[in-house]
Amino acid sequence: MIPALEAKNINKYFREPVNFHVLKDISLHIDPGEFTSIMGKSGCGKSTLLYILSTMDTDYEGDLFINGQNVSQLNTDDHAHIRNESIGFVFQFHYLLSEFSVLENVMLPAKKLGKKSFEEIEHDAMEKLRLLGIDDQALKLSSRISGGQKQRVAIARSLINDPVIIMGDEPTGNLDSKNSDIVFNIFQELSHEQGLSLLIVTHDDDFAHRTDRIITMEDGRIIS
Repeated sequence: MIPALEAKNINKYFREPVNFHVLKDISLHIDPGEFTSIMGKSGCGKSTLLYILSTMDTDYEGDLFINGQNVSQLNTDDHAHIRNESIGFVFQFHYLLSEFSVLENVMLPAKKLGKKSFEEIEHDAMEKLRLLGIDDQALKLSSRISGGQKQRVAIARSLINDPVIIMGDEPTGNLDSKNSDIVFNIFQELSHEQGLSLLIVTHDDDFAHRTDRIITMEDGRIIS
């Protein structure tokens, strides 16, 4: 089985204002359909690692494989293509465009990828919204829906290109417990029923302990 994501001996340094070894010899893999969380104290390197694994940060040493392809040496354009096609990202803040409708927000990454017609993208976006139980909000401006609904739209947007893996940086950090549970249940369903891999950085103990596996970090290393 080819891992959805594999990192081998990742090291990351900050050069300014002084040399600092942020990530130390990180190796991990995420299997297809596996729901994994990353935990650790603030400053341990969780988000730095996630940004490398998502190809948003390419200044590191080591090798990164997405769906079996080594993406470490790709150029900027190829990284952007891999990121858009193979990785869905859900942030703590939803980053929806307020002047666009819910449907238009979900369609954006697919329009950028350019592999499908407008009609196909619109159909797929409605399917993703239906999957997340918010298709009835499709034509509303994204500024007119609740915080919990906005995060579900952000998840629908992350799914539009049928990625290999979804990565999240504190995706429930701004949600109350009810909406956090909704988001967790959506992620679990995507993992267990759709076979999607998920890698989520979280401070939420309850969230993490319900995932398939917890990766714990301390001082730039994986300790368990």
